[in-house]
This record gives sequence, structure tokens and C-alpha cells, in this order.
Amino acid sequence: MSRTPRLALLAAVAAAALTLTGCAGATDSADNGDAAASDGLGTIKVGALQTPAGDILQHIAENAAAELGLEIEFVAFTDYNTPNTALADGSIDANLFQNGAFLANFNEATGSDLVNVGEAYLPSAAFYSDKVDSLDDLEDGATIAVPNDPTNEGRALQLLADEGLIEVEEGVTDLTGITANPREFRFTEIENATLPQALPDVDAAFVTISFALPAGLSGDRAILLEGESSPYYNVLATRPELVEDPRIEALYDLLTSQETADFENETWGGLVVPVVR
Repeated sequence: MSRTPRLALLAAVAAAALTLTGCAGATDSADNGDAAASDGLGTIKVGALQTPAGDILQHIAENAAAELGLEIEFVAFTDYNTPNTALADGSIDANLFQNGAFLANFNEATGSDLVNVGEAYLPSAAFYSDKVDSLDDLEDGATIAVPNDPTNEGRALQLLADEGLIEVEEGVTDLTGITANPREFRFTEIENATLPQALPDVDAAFVTISFALPAGLSGDRAILLEGESSPYYNVLATRPELVEDPRIEALYDLLTSQETADFENETWGGLVVPVVR
């Protein structure tokens, strides 16, 4: 079923539930008011970092989700390590912070079976520098900071390889995958969340948008910006038993709607690349 008919169906179901509630007797009107507020699709707890995923979720919650009777409870996280654990243990119903490769790595490492519902948007990552204004200005032997998680480290190294600065093996995930480093760059692996703070101490650093924007690192400051052909689109993830839950289906439809795409474009000016189905 396409996105628009499915959203219309969900809206009709929510409206019907509200209509039926309104037909109840007046003797328990206070209780019925509380019930009406909880009718429709109900509440879904979604974990994410604040930017951009939290901002996207909050926008949806305040607009289109309300029309479906879907209440989005945003649970904020500040790192890449805990949202999947929280999803696996049932603390949240879904999360929105990682790409498909990161999710697959987590499942393999932990024996989990979290499910990739689908791509939602690309949070463009970039190399930034406090010392040079262009990638061409990096000197031989320059120190470059990269994330220490396998997905984003490989992502950073592949971006440099695409520019011809290094050579890497297929599916590179860490520094051992570098097969040629003719300019003798020195790489340092750092926790993703602290990479913006490392900029004064290195010649360049790869920073994902979730940590770049709060640190004031915008696209016009990047010396190398990831493009929309990147495979690292963030995905909505959930547990197997919730894959066909109407709340998950509605949330994914809303995340990939034109209305959400317009919000992303207006808010981040191309740094967040929407997915529209």
C-alpha cells in the first residue's frame, strides 16, 4: 500500500475510534475524555539523539502525528552506544540514530535481532578543520581524527579514499583496512561525541551531524562534505514483534513524507537529505 492511502486509512481508523468514544453516556464524561485522548494509534517511545532525529520527531509529533492519534514520546540519548541496548531490552519501542551497517554490526556483536524498518534520512557527515580551509591544504603527515566505532570510522576512511587521499580495502571498518597512505597521514581514533572538541588538537576531524550542529559546525565550514549518494542513511529500527505494529508503520510513513522532507530542507539547508516515498 502506498504511503498516502495508508496514512488516510490510519487517520480514518483514528477518527472512527474518537467518534465511537464520543457516543458514550455523559455519566462518565470525565473518564471518557481521558479515554478519547488515548484512542487512535496510541503512544510510541522513540529513542534518538537530539539533532537532527529528535528535532524531526518533535516536529512530526506536533503536527501530522496528532492527526492520526499517534503520540510520540521522544527519549533523548547523547551517545551511539545505548539506544540499541534500550531498544533491545524494551525500554523504548524504536530508535532513529544509526545507519543500516551500524545496526547490522550491533546485531552481530551482541546476538540481537533488531530490525531495520527502512531508511529515513541522510545525516551528512563531514571533515572539519580549525587549521586549514581546504582539503588540498592538508600537509603530508597531517593528523586526522576519525570516529572509533567501526561504521563511522569506515565511513570516514572511505570518504578520504573517494577523494584519492588514501586507498582502502572493500568494506573498510578501521585503520587496518588502509592499504595505501602515500601522504603519511596520522590517524587518531576518538569517541564520536567528542570529535568536535578534538578539532584544536588535530589538523582535521570527521564529525557526524548529530555532534557537528550542536558544536556550531555547519556545512559551509566543512572541508569535505559527504554527498547524497552516501550509503549511510539513518534508519528507523525496532524489535521483530513490532515491525507490523500500526504505530511503527505510521511513524515510518510520517518520517518519509513530503511534509517532513520540507521541514528538513528548510531547517538544515541540505545537510539532512530527506527520503520521500
